[in-house]
Amino acid sequence: MARTGRPKLETLVLTEAERATLERYRARARSARHLAFRAAIVLRCADGGTDTDVAAALRASRATVQKWRRRFIVKRVDGLLDEPRPGKPREIGDDEIEALITKTLETTPKGRTHWSTRSMAKAVGVSHSTVSRVWRAFGLQPHRTESFRLSQDPLLVEKVRDIVGLYMSPPENAVVLCVDEKSQIQALERAQPVLPMDFGQPERRTHDYVRHGTTDLFAALDAKTGNVLGKCYAQHRAREFKLFLREIDAAVPEGQDVHVVLDNLSTHKTPEIKRWLVRHPRFHLHFTPTHASWMNLVERFFGLLTEHALRRGSHRSTRELRAAIDTYLDAHNEEPKPFKWTKSADDVLASIARFATRTEIAHPEP
Repeated sequence: MARTGRPKLETLVLTEAERATLERYRARARSARHLAFRAAIVLRCADGGTDTDVAAALRASRATVQKWRRRFIVKRVDGLLDEPRPGKPREIGDDEIEALITKTLETTPKGRTHWSTRSMAKAVGVSHSTVSRVWRAFGLQPHRTESFRLSQDPLLVEKVRDIVGLYMSPPENAVVLCVDEKSQIQALERAQPVLPMDFGQPERRTHDYVRHGTTDLFAALDAKTGNVLGKCYAQHRAREFKLFLREIDAAVPEGQDVHVVLDNLSTHKTPEIKRWLVRHPRFHLHFTPTHASWMNLVERFFGLLTEHALRRGSHRSTRELRAAIDTYLDAHNEEPKPFKWTKSADDVLASIARFATRTEIAHPEP
């Protein structure tokens, strides 16, 4: 008598590589839940489980277990992956996309400085979600703006090569220190107590505050080790700068040259400082180009200090503010991490040249 019904599937046998791959898929239950579920079905079937037993263990239907068992037998591991789907056809044509991009780059709406998704959607006759998708695809962000300042230093090239050379190929038996002042740090006390973070609620603070004076932080970042020497003063005159140079002189072992990267502040070039440098010939000053403070690595440290210790702090006096700064410096120096400079001088100068060229093209002389 001929046998009726669904034919019995062949035995499911895994290679070692396939089993390792399926075990890895099964461990991804959070990031790829469906793939992990299919891998679990195949692994249980390979271990001798029947369709009914596997379905009961994984709380699935018997038909689902048979489907993925059969697909694995035919296509192996690739059969567990989702096949690409065609999706809904695109409703906006290339010409419309080009017009939208051109309008974004070359025009502004009447009475406004920049386009929004809804104002652009109204202008070109598409949905605002379509505008958003097109802008994301082409990296357009009309809502954002950044500031810049091109250096007009006549010694720009020489200074860039000098400072980048110190970062990427420092001299032997010498220390490279990035020095600057973070001036007028305000001791601000919130007018009302800060409401701490809670479940489903971020930390809250009042927008108004009481001022309790200011302090000035002098900092020297070791470009090689990431250690920071910091000292707070009431002002940031040449007198305080000379005192800080003495701090550096005492901290750096004798016999080592000290190469100091700093900006063009007038207090760094006074006759008093020049006389001090003559008496301490191991100190060598390297000035950044004008309007190019981004070349001084200590500026990045100041950004971290502001983010981690100052912006959200509440200080009732300059003494509390200085104590908070000292605590942050101590914590930083326990596990210092240097900032790694990666661009060569030629790359930096080429980037500046490209930016200057784009600026000239966007704003040609009349």
